[in-house]
Amino acid sequence: MRYFASIDAALDGLDVFLRDDSSPLYQHELVARTVVPYLARLGASFDSWRNRLDFASKFRISRADSGFPVFQNVLELEKDRRSAASRLAAIPEPAALRADMADFILRHKAFPKELQDRLAERLYFETIENGEFFTPFVLPETIKVSVNPKTKRPFYVTHWGVFDGTATLPMIYSAVIEDSTPDMVETLVGKDGKLNRDVDIPLPVGGLLNPELARRFDQWAEANSSYSLTPATVAANMDEEFETLHPTQLRRIVLGPFYSAGITQNNDTVSIILDKVGEAENAWLLSWTIQDIYSRHERPGRKGLWSSTPARQEYHIETNDLEAARMGVSTFEKHALIPHEAYQALYAAGQADKVFAGYKTHIISGKHVISDV
Repeated sequence: MRYFASIDAALDGLDVFLRDDSSPLYQHELVARTVVPYLARLGASFDSWRNRLDFASKFRISRADSGFPVFQNVLELEKDRRSAASRLAAIPEPAALRADMADFILRHKAFPKELQDRLAERLYFETIENGEFFTPFVLPETIKVSVNPKTKRPFYVTHWGVFDGTATLPMIYSAVIEDSTPDMVETLVGKDGKLNRDVDIPLPVGGLLNPELARRFDQWAEANSSYSLTPATVAANMDEEFETLHPTQLRRIVLGPFYSAGITQNNDTVSIILDKVGEAENAWLLSWTIQDIYSRHERPGRKGLWSSTPARQEYHIETNDLEAARMGVSTFEKHALIPHEAYQALYAAGQADKVFAGYKTHIISGKHVISDV
């Protein structure tokens, strides 16, 4: 299917871009390290969807909007993964199915379509049984721990993933979270005000590093990460929910829209020109947006005889930039990755400046990426 050839090439191209230490995106602290595992999950999802088409024809794409598969596909893949063991138990082994296929051909002089579908189904469930995919919600993971020298609090860099069902967009969140929980401060902060080196922390750690809050944080992240919420709202909700967690920065990376020749219809100009590109592997455009919200300062908590108020972050929204204000962010970057042949087609049509206005553009050719053209 042309769509799978395009998306495979796009994800491979983004992986090349992320791993290039000269790329602008790589220079964002921990961005590449955070994003690459999610790309692997997304690639595994597409591999499984393609394998599923060998015996099931149902697969829908959000052609007019995101260019990614509709949410039902994500839900079905997760359901299949959970039921893989029981489904495999009900399907004969591949060797037995192949023997039955050979026998059918000899006896009936016809192709054994039903047996072939069973074999394809068997192989599909074998590949997804223990796989890691881009599920509706990918649980948080902590990848960095340090201490803020000013506040003397430990802080974590924690990330999680969400495939938004309404916008049909995969998203990656990461947050810098200070923790004032007394037990965590005592454990993680040494007498010198730095990270206690006597504490062995085998990073990455599944979930928030604070064990008392980890389960609750998982539940909060799943309920508060939809695309309809601005990053400012997500950060403020976390700040309100957890008295001793102080999110000083939150980043959201929104993958998409994705444009593929002959498949998507989310931009008429791009679609018309991409249709003129010969190979599916070169007839696509992948965009993504990096949104950041950071704390301007912390409003100190107050402790009184009758009541107390916890410390709260005051977030900076760049109101001088209308698009930043609309997104609810301090800063943002819009990126576009496109194969050299497709970029040439847009340039020759005189549409490159229009299509890439406001974007940092990256052109991929083989294993090389040229940025900021």
